[in-house]
Amino acid sequence: MTTTPITTGTPRPGLPPVADLATWQAARDDLLVQEKAHTRAGDALAAARRRLPMVELDATTEVVGPDGTVPFLSLFQGRDELLVYKHMWHDGAPHQGQCEGCTYTAWHLKDAAYLNARGVSFAILTTGPWDEVAPFVEFMGYTQPWYSVRGVEPPVGDDMGSFACYLRDGDRAFLTYATTGRGVEAAVASFGLLDMTPRGRGEAWEETPDGWPEGRDACWYWRSDADGNALWAETTRPVPQWTRPGATPVDTLGRHGAHH
Repeated sequence: MTTTPITTGTPRPGLPPVADLATWQAARDDLLVQEKAHTRAGDALAAARRRLPMVELDATTEVVGPDGTVPFLSLFQGRDELLVYKHMWHDGAPHQGQCEGCTYTAWHLKDAAYLNARGVSFAILTTGPWDEVAPFVEFMGYTQPWYSVRGVEPPVGDDMGSFACYLRDGDRAFLTYATTGRGVEAAVASFGLLDMTPRGRGEAWEETPDGWPEGRDACWYWRSDADGNALWAETTRPVPQWTRPGATPVDTLGRHGAHH
């Protein structure tokens, strides 16, 4: 077996420097120290999260799902813990006009088997009216339970685009934790995987070495047109929608009079 010799040196602009394996391993080991510190910091945050107080809510609060109006307590499905994702909604908009960010998150949550095995139920809540939500859920092929929380007060019907955790004690229910901002990234495996790659997420806010390609607007790859071009425009859909039967080219997001 023959191999092509590996040379060291500086490749063309915009690429990492080339090194031998031993040099790479030493740099990798140095980075590992930082990664382990980051992991331990995350563990400490999780421990602090478990020590937060909780807020009781009205467990009889009504939400609307495929079986009609049901009490919030039923979302626990008999388990003691419940994790929900709160999906934004644009009233009257077609499928392509619904929130691309929430689509990005929800697409990573199509199976809750491991949550269920640990005793945690999962559901997606949205402020959209159920007669609009139901066909969207069917089109997207989602198998997790969805519910409309239209008009429902906090701490169930607020802060769309976030996660919330609830605990059940008999027929009582409590809010224990909720995310803000980038807290939803915990569920989005694509982010973590992209962060491992040389180019990262390709977004302008990221810190990158001098000479590397400039990043684009945040989340530029969440939508694409019929030709696969990633951009935010009237002619685009959230990326996974192109895998769905019946997805066609579009010319409007239909978001007039949006509510979320």
